[in-house]
Amino acid sequence: MAIAIIVIKRHCILPVSGSFSPLSLSVFCFLYFWLACWTYGLQVPSGLFIPMLLIGAAWGRLCGMLMYYLWPELGIDPGKYALVGAAAQLGGCVRMTISLTVILIEACGNVTFGLPLMLVLMMAKWVGDFFNEGIYDMHIVLQRVPFLEWEAPPLSHNIFAKEVMSHPVVTLREIEKVSNIVDILRHETHNGFPVVDEYDPDHTDGVQFGRFRGLILRSQLTVLLQNKMFSPSGKLSEARHRVCLQDFRDAYPRFNPINQINVSVNEQEYWMDLRPFMNIAPHGMSQEASLPRIFQLFRAIGLRHVVILNGRNQVIGIVTRKDLARYRVWHHGGLMGMEELHISER
Repeated sequence: MAIAIIVIKRHCILPVSGSFSPLSLSVFCFLYFWLACWTYGLQVPSGLFIPMLLIGAAWGRLCGMLMYYLWPELGIDPGKYALVGAAAQLGGCVRMTISLTVILIEACGNVTFGLPLMLVLMMAKWVGDFFNEGIYDMHIVLQRVPFLEWEAPPLSHNIFAKEVMSHPVVTLREIEKVSNIVDILRHETHNGFPVVDEYDPDHTDGVQFGRFRGLILRSQLTVLLQNKMFSPSGKLSEARHRVCLQDFRDAYPRFNPINQINVSVNEQEYWMDLRPFMNIAPHGMSQEASLPRIFQLFRAIGLRHVVILNGRNQVIGIVTRKDLARYRVWHHGGLMGMEELHISER
């Protein structure tokens, strides 16, 4: 913020003439714009906020100097054009309006510039939105980050949960073998696992995965394994140790990975009762739920996953943020459409 104030004051408070030459401003504008395009996106501590202010102030002052030379009798101040150019350049790139207006007013120290700056920023946003999205939004798509918009895509009312969900689902039984839990944690990266009953993984039709009973998180399973909460019969009373809420709090937020948890060969033949630790009332939705309804649930509550059920309360899939984020609406030249993206697994 301090650098932005220096940039604005340097270009807006300097004398009308003789501060900069048109040649130096032109060379600076071209080189700085090229460097900003080249360095943005690299894994280096750089950004676009200050470069866009400098570039906009440079070409804005060039326009003001041209107006001053063409109509010197009007007493045109190129510094004001520099301020407007900086606002237009930065607002067109990041599509900020009110917050950027406040920043620029504070930087120049003159509240009378509020209305002109707001008009310039609104025009820059409207013109930019007509052609494409803001540069930060475009970079999110290029990096394939599962970022959810504020609203569901407007063309997604005919997309249902059974089309969006991930399938097949990795599930756990209410009393599960320790070796199966360890194997799942080692080979799967999911954060939550549905807990089911009436399910035999060796005899499944690949469509449903047992009746839904609850949900247990990966972090909970690692804490239970670390505290040896298992026994040969699966009864909690026969476990060697006891676990309480404080054990989960002590492990948060850096839960030990499964590779750092020692489970012997004999202990892998034991059984773990998940019923006392699972969430018995997690969020679940019907396979006929629409994408906007699921989207609203994720945005309102901040969920990471929702279990999808059929009419018999059987698990048939699971929806995560990545499943929702891969549907994106594009705007170009006044046209609009929806596309399905590939989301990065990193």
